[in-house]
Order: sequence, then C-alpha cells, then structure tokens
Amino acid sequence: MKLEKYSIGIGDRFARQGKAQLMALKEARDRGIEVVPVWNKSHREHTIIKTEPIDTCKEAEEAVKALSWPHSFYVDADHINMKNVSGFVDSSNFFTIDIADYIGEPASKEEIDGFIKNHEKYIGELHIPGIENPFNITKSKLEEFANKYLNAIKAASEIYQYIKRSGKDFITEVSMDEVDIPQTPEELLFILSGLAGQGIPLQTIAPKFSGRFNKGVDYIGDVKAFSKEFKEDILVIAFAIKEFGLPANLKLSVHSGSDKFSIYEPINKIIKELDAGLHIKTAGTTWLEEVIGLAEAGGEGLRLVKNIYSKAYFKIDALCKPYATVIDIDKNALPSPDKIEGWTEMDFVRALKHDQDCPDYNINMRQFIHVSYKIAADFGEKYYNALEKYKEIIAKHVTENIFKRHIIPVFG
Repeated sequence: MKLEKYSIGIGDRFARQGKAQLMALKEARDRGIEVVPVWNKSHREHTIIKTEPIDTCKEAEEAVKALSWPHSFYVDADHINMKNVSGFVDSSNFFTIDIADYIGEPASKEEIDGFIKNHEKYIGELHIPGIENPFNITKSKLEEFANKYLNAIKAASEIYQYIKRSGKDFITEVSMDEVDIPQTPEELLFILSGLAGQGIPLQTIAPKFSGRFNKGVDYIGDVKAFSKEFKEDILVIAFAIKEFGLPANLKLSVHSGSDKFSIYEPINKIIKELDAGLHIKTAGTTWLEEVIGLAEAGGEGLRLVKNIYSKAYFKIDALCKPYATVIDIDKNALPSPDKIEGWTEMDFVRALKHDQDCPDYNINMRQFIHVSYKIAADFGEKYYNALEKYKEIIAKHVTENIFKRHIIPVFG
C-alpha cells in the first residue's frame, strides 16, 4: 500500500462529519488539488467518547459511498503503542506508531557501541544536498543520540512487527511530536537510519518542530526559524531515502496541524519548491466547527453549547491535563458561565471562530473548547440528536473550514 503525495488527517471526535469532511477534498479535486483523506482517531479519544476503532472505519466507508469517492482513503490508528495497538488492527490500514514515551530510555552499552560502529563513516562534516551548513558529527554526538533514541526505535520495530504479523497491507507512520524538546534535522537523520535498520518501511514521519503547536490555534514561534527547520527536514528525508533505502514516497507529517495559518504559506512554498509530499493532521478543528455550527443555529443548539461550556468550566483542570503539552490557557481570560449565559449566537461564534482579525476572538476559549469534547460526550444522545438536527449548518462550517482554510493554503 502506497500513500499518495499529499494527504490530510481529518479526524472526527464524534464520527458524524465524514461526508462534510470528504466534500472538502472533493471540492479540492474539482480545483485540481489532489489530496487523499486519512480519518484518524486515537485510543485516548475513543476511550473518552466510548467509541471503538471500527466506528471510524464505518464513518469513512459511509462517506466514501455517499459521495461516490473513487480515490484512495485511509483509516489511521492514531498515536498507538504496544498497549493499545491490538484494538486497531482489524479496522485500520494506516498506523501512527508513537514512540514519544520511549525517548530518553537509556540504551545498553553494547547497543550504543554497535550504533557508533555502524555510523563511523559519518563522523566529521556531513554534507546534505541543499543544506548550507554541514552537520558536524562526532563520536560523542552519536553516543548521546544512541542513548536517547535507540530504545524508542526498537519500540517502533516491535509495534510494527506486531501489526505486520496480522498479514494485512498498511501504511506506517512514526511520530515523536508529543515531547518537550524538538528533534533537530541532524537527529532526524539518524532516527531515519535507525528505523531503516529495523526494516520499517515508514512512509511518513512526524517529528516535533520548534515553536508551539497548540491545539486549535495558530503557530506560536519564529516562522522564519520554523521554515528553515521544515525545509532542512525535507532535505534530510530526501538524503535518507537514498542513503538508507527507505521508501521513495517517505514524507513529513505535521501533527496538530490544524489552524496553523501563519506557517501554511512557507509550508506550501517549500513543498512546491522541493517537489515534496506532505501529510498534515487536522483532527480537532472539526469538533470546533461542530460547536460553532451549533451556536450559530441558535435555539437548542446554542443552549447546548452553553451547557457544555458551563460544565467544562468547572472541570477545567481534569480536561486540560491530558493535553498539557499542547495548550496554553490563561484561565483568567476565560469568560465565566454567567457571562456566556447572556451571549447571543454571534457572540459565541465570534469568540470561538478562528478569526484573528476579530476583536472578540478568544484564543484561550478556543483551546479550552478544543479539549472539552468529553463533556459533549457525556451528553450522549442529546448531543448526537443536536448534530442531526442542525447537520446542514454544521456541515457547511466543517467543509468550508477544511477546504478554504486548510487545503487551499497548504496544498493549493
């Protein structure tokens, strides 16, 4: 199974917006932009919402059938590890193997010595085509790298081999974005070497980039520095494909990629300049568009989102804890439930919709709603009934958001 050049992760917390999401990709095709959908949902999200991996597969298949989509589509077991991979094997054909928890586990002296021996030829100045300054590789750097990453690479291999034993055809991604410190392009090179040495035919890799990739909001950091890092990572991948025999279609994956509007232009420019592929995950933005659609619908929809906000407000610490590394919320900047109660439809929409030119946009509220989907899940059928009742206005928001604000600036 070979992943196409451009792909987009369109996860859906509640598995109700598959057709609206796919419509965005269909509109892109009409404009000559060929992007394939990857429906992704993590074990954490399934656990919170009390769904199963098969539900994501059903949503994807129903959307493909309803829209007569003749192209490829994929179902991603997102951020899996050995503890939870078994539940995804039957219903997924794309596996994001998350090695973040294993990074930093010390390797044995024998393993470290073996790694250094296998990479001695790179000691000195290593020139990567397209990168201005050579990498200065030393024995101590290789030792430090091996001690930090070898166990993570071994863990990726164990998970990959477990999936492979199922006999199915699948796409492999390796992710390490949910850590505190970004990987440098130099580190990425040797991570790719290690994964290739384990025989993992990975087609996408998701490093942690510099800057903040907070959930549902714009990139926070030095855009120029990010652009340099992003380009060098792509050039490292191109070198690694030839040097280590990795799949020719191996490409970068950008996690928490939704709403990172300030870096979309340089991403677009760089992938076009280097003729490189890209996978970008935009899962959480669909849930936010559901909330916006319900608020704009007014009536029962607006009352429901106000109730969700109020209940979430008093559980903020528990809701934020699983996402602590990817949110920055100033609690004092969140409106109180009493204030929210007096809001009109458009008051709620203006605060939540990602329009940085709007004076009422609240970056803290947007991040907070992003991590509060558990409260909507607790409403059960009441929430699902609202999604059905207001499905047309919600679908309009979902489709326009993915098509106009994500696909066009990233891939167009």
